[in-house]
Amino acid sequence: MQHLALIGFGSIARTLVTTLCGQPDAGIARLSLLVRSGAAEKVRAQAEEICAPRGLEVAVFTEIADLLAARPDLVVECAGHQAVAEHGAAVLGAGIDLLTASVGALADQALFDRLTETATRQGAQILLPAGAIGGIDALAAARLSGLVAVTYTGRKSPGAWKGTAAENRVDLDALSEPAVFFEGTAREAATTFPQNANVAATLALAGLGMDQTRVRLIADPAASGNTHEYQVQSRAVDFSMCLAGKVSPSNPKTSLSTAFSLARSVLNRSSAIVI
Repeated sequence: MQHLALIGFGSIARTLVTTLCGQPDAGIARLSLLVRSGAAEKVRAQAEEICAPRGLEVAVFTEIADLLAARPDLVVECAGHQAVAEHGAAVLGAGIDLLTASVGALADQALFDRLTETATRQGAQILLPAGAIGGIDALAAARLSGLVAVTYTGRKSPGAWKGTAAENRVDLDALSEPAVFFEGTAREAATTFPQNANVAATLALAGLGMDQTRVRLIADPAASGNTHEYQVQSRAVDFSMCLAGKVSPSNPKTSLSTAFSLARSVLNRSSAIVI
């Protein structure tokens, strides 16, 4: 892979590019970015500061058609659910694989169907990284044996839930102990908390589906990071996992490991050995 394109250049994207630039075998010669028109020059300066020492060519676009005309080998979405809805079909329609950080966008069944149909028709793939969670390989394998139950619990500090629907369910500033403010399906969680529930959507798509995967969300004043815990029951294996992720320095809603999961997915595109 020589030409990588990113939609968005926020904290996840910057960490992703910085990580890839530190890998001598990444195999990337060109980086193209799609951003809002008002941010183009600022983003160009930020990207060139990271990429120039490695001799990586940077191009910045404000229209998806122009980005796709440059024919990137892979497009990575790092800009949120709306970006998947706005640009996903165009990327796949051009026959280009799409690696998306905002897995929760696929909780919208109409969007899921449209992107899946487009990818199938054009011979492209929608690539879903593990993101902030682990054990997706075991869950996806267990699904083939027959899953019985998958239950996910997400725990974050009250500050990480600010600006979300959690504010209408609990007084985040007044919490002195953990508060469960949501219990429902992965589809409901991903739709109601689009910035916080991508993990629930990833587990659902790897496992029992959006409407059968159960989710609990907790605001915990004692939490120092983002904790993701889930249990799996299947005919082949029963297991549980708990990951205590460090938060992104610039966005407490996001686990820092998400960017490194994306980097792993990109590196696997050109690696001789894929894990």
